Amino acid sequence: MRRQFLVFLVRWVLNSFGLWVAVRVFGTGYNNASATAGVWGFLLAGLIFSIINSVLKPITVIFALPAILLTLGLFMLVVNGLMVYISLKLAPGLSMSFINSILTGMLLSLINYIVSAVLELRQPTEAGNKS
Repeated sequence: MRRQFLVFLVRWVLNSFGLWVAVRVFGTGYNNASATAGVWGFLLAGLIFSIINSVLKPITVIFALPAILLTLGLFMLVVNGLMVYISLKLAPGLSMSFINSILTGMLLSLINYIVSAVLELRQPTEAGNKS
């Protein structure tokens, strides 16, 4: 349980950073009232994205499975973009077009893939030490 919470925290912080990078790169709407509000805004958006990604994405993938199979997996880009778009609509002060949400979804998928790969590499080492 403790490890899962730590993984969630790492993903939350890295998703927040990924959203910050995407907003800077794609030049989307951002209410820059103050630097502190900006950090908290991106942390809130990262938290919303992490929760939506873990709760809503599996349901969306099941419903989109025919389209995913027909496009040989390319429709997952749209599903990831939809998760980002919904998250940013719920986050105050951030906005992004759907096309930019798809590109941001690609960036966040890459970040989450790297986190998963790093955590998988660490897991056998920890299991070996426990035996």
